[in-house]
Amino acid sequence: MTAAQNDVRHRTPQERAALGKAARRSVPRSSHAEYAPTEKRPDPVDVIEAQSARRVPELVPLRYGRMAESPFRFYRGAAAIMAGDLAGTPRSGITTQLCGDAHLLNFRLLASPERRLMVDLNDFDETLPGPWEWDVKRLAASFVIAGRANGFGEKERTRIVNATVRSYREWMRRFATMGNLPVWYAQFEEHDVQSRFVQGLGGRARDRWEQAVAKARTRDNLQVYRKLTRVVDGEVRIAPDPPLVTPLQDLLPGTERTELERMIRKLIKRYARTVQSDRRFLLDQYRLVDMARKVVGVGSVGTRCWIVLLLGRDDEDPLFLQAKEADESVLAPFAGASRYASQGERVVSGQRLLQATSDAFLGWERVDGIDGRRRDFYIRQLRDWKGIAEPEKMLPTGLQAFGEMCGAVLARAHARSGDRIAIASYLGGGDAFDRALVTFAELYADQNERDHQALVDAVATGRVEAATA
Repeated sequence: MTAAQNDVRHRTPQERAALGKAARRSVPRSSHAEYAPTEKRPDPVDVIEAQSARRVPELVPLRYGRMAESPFRFYRGAAAIMAGDLAGTPRSGITTQLCGDAHLLNFRLLASPERRLMVDLNDFDETLPGPWEWDVKRLAASFVIAGRANGFGEKERTRIVNATVRSYREWMRRFATMGNLPVWYAQFEEHDVQSRFVQGLGGRARDRWEQAVAKARTRDNLQVYRKLTRVVDGEVRIAPDPPLVTPLQDLLPGTERTELERMIRKLIKRYARTVQSDRRFLLDQYRLVDMARKVVGVGSVGTRCWIVLLLGRDDEDPLFLQAKEADESVLAPFAGASRYASQGERVVSGQRLLQATSDAFLGWERVDGIDGRRRDFYIRQLRDWKGIAEPEKMLPTGLQAFGEMCGAVLARAHARSGDRIAIASYLGGGDAFDRALVTFAELYADQNERDHQALVDAVATGRVEAATA
């Protein structure tokens, strides 16, 4: 816990509310509408290339190819670019634990260890303490970018962003009236989302929600097991699907493969120390049978990501784990370095703080790679009842309802990890902040389009190489 967070525990609610109101005087809520690129703003392609220099070289063209597809896909991979831009925007001085990449597709259906389906934040690669406004602004801009992709007009986009930010503000004010334990236990389960955000929509939108819920329940270890494996000489093995899935035996020659396999086995064995003792007991009942490299996401393409197949009682009792490389947060140059020595622990600690309930097998470890470089990883299940939104299929009313849900979920995460009373006091009961973020989101969507075009041009001129898969 930081010194600032520790101070919060010893202030009265009145003192915390006064802190938020005082911040309005120095940083008016209307000032959050501001965005203009600075004269010294880095070339966006330079920023992307700097990240790529630390990644697997043969996968970098795939990252560029995915980001070049559309402004929204570019935005998903451009968290580092936006972090630099957000650093120059007004801030109230009130901090919380940030997701760091709170665009709309990082709000998903997830399973709790108690086998309840809920909506929560999903991606924490960039998590770090920082200004709460940064997450809200990244979320708001993502809805404008998605709305433009769907052909929605400016008035429709305004309603969507306004509703998203209003939901964040109103839920934060609600959490500010609650005690610590009720806030900590708060979560958005499937039936809560249905009644609060889905029920009032048209029949087609409700049908899509029910279909998404049903589909999420099928996306479990057994489903991914059947999809990603095959039997070879009587043994279950991960099936190759290069470059997206490449088993170790197809990735490296004999000696190097043996060293890499030894490293991954060591990683899985040692990481177990970072999970709860009861779950460590459960993990010990599985045996490791195969490993592969997997390409994931858009912004994460090129990071070292391994999937590991373990079997329990028999060949129909699988557990798929994903070990993903954790690098320094893109927020660190602007919000300060993590207090954790391991970037994997940074990710896991941030996830546990922000999520209502986290993956039963979530943990971290640091190992030496076969190239001699020490790397941090975090580990979780590959798939466990995950459902992702499809904004391209949503009408304006559906995207607005989804925005309201995302705003509520983000408010709960920030209320757990920051001074909810000060934030709520700063936001107030009026819509000044909501309206400001509508303007900011449109301005930043313009910037994102310019940055996307810069990458498209870089591909066209041969400055960078793009590939598809």
